[in-house]
Amino acid sequence: MIKIGIVDDHAIVRSGLRQFFSEHVDLRVAGEAASGREAIELVRTTELDVLVMDLSMPGQSGIDALAMIRAKAPDVGILILSGYPEEHYAMNLIRQGASGYLNKECDPIEIVNAIRTVSLGRRYITPAVAELLARQLDRKDDAAPHEQLSEREFQVFLKLAKGETAGDIAKTLSLSVKTVSTYRTRLMEKMNLSSNSDLTYYALKNKLID
Repeated sequence: MIKIGIVDDHAIVRSGLRQFFSEHVDLRVAGEAASGREAIELVRTTELDVLVMDLSMPGQSGIDALAMIRAKAPDVGILILSGYPEEHYAMNLIRQGASGYLNKECDPIEIVNAIRTVSLGRRYITPAVAELLARQLDRKDDAAPHEQLSEREFQVFLKLAKGETAGDIAKTLSLSVKTVSTYRTRLMEKMNLSSNSDLTYYALKNKLID
């Protein structure tokens, strides 16, 4: 029996997934969470094999929670189920420790197949993500600017692009304001941008934020 945790801020999505998983004899939903913070608590208190997690949630997002979950539960499979296309987030999140990345437009049975794969300690790579991986290997210098950011820089970049202040970001990520400012300077240099409005424009243009 594969024990699953569902993390999504929409109750209707959690309910739909729970109902769908109940139709498969080898799957059991062991817990639910509506935010990244709740997801961290869920893996701390509940025995899970796979966490099926959305990215975009109020407060602490899936991106913010990923590193903490990976640290607290290194053996739990983390399957990202997101509304964003693979090319926008998959590579960064797999580098950060996600076991797989699926778009919410996928065939529901693919989610089940991915859960079964991830529960065995393997990565679930869709053809689209495999192509991204191959492209990145072939053309390392051609990677998009945001793909060259470290995990923390990517988190800070997204939050700045959404208009969050250094103080807000420091609080959410448990960092000092000075450290956030250092990350901001570094990511600005890597991306060759000069202001927060440049970051927002870049993120919107590349569909990294809504």
